[in-house]
Amino acid sequence: MSHPVTTNPFIIMLINMTIVFGVLIALGLVINLIHMIDPTRKREEKKAEAPAVPEAPAAAPAAEPVAEDGLTPEVVAVITAALASYGYGASQIHAIRPIESTGWKQSGRSLGVERL
Repeated sequence: MSHPVTTNPFIIMLINMTIVFGVLIALGLVINLIHMIDPTRKREEKKAEAPAVPEAPAAAPAAEPVAEDGLTPEVVAVITAALASYGYGASQIHAIRPIESTGWKQSGRSLGVERL
């Protein structure tokens, strides 16, 4: 019968950690290699250098109207659609406003949902 090479736990730990970190480094190299040869990445084509012509400054885009609480019409539409998917009607939605969330309140809400 053969005996184990070592029974020293520190040497076993060092061997195991070396193997784990070696595998992690190898995986990192494989990931970097995949990023370098990624065929789905859009390549930047070099454009011919044209003589610099001063351009007129572009007009700033018009700002969307934002309500005083920071909600755009698109956000309101998405929230309304989400509530409608739960079965609420337009007459049941009175206001859309952010709620102050603390860790304790969120914990209580999640416990309440888990009990249902």
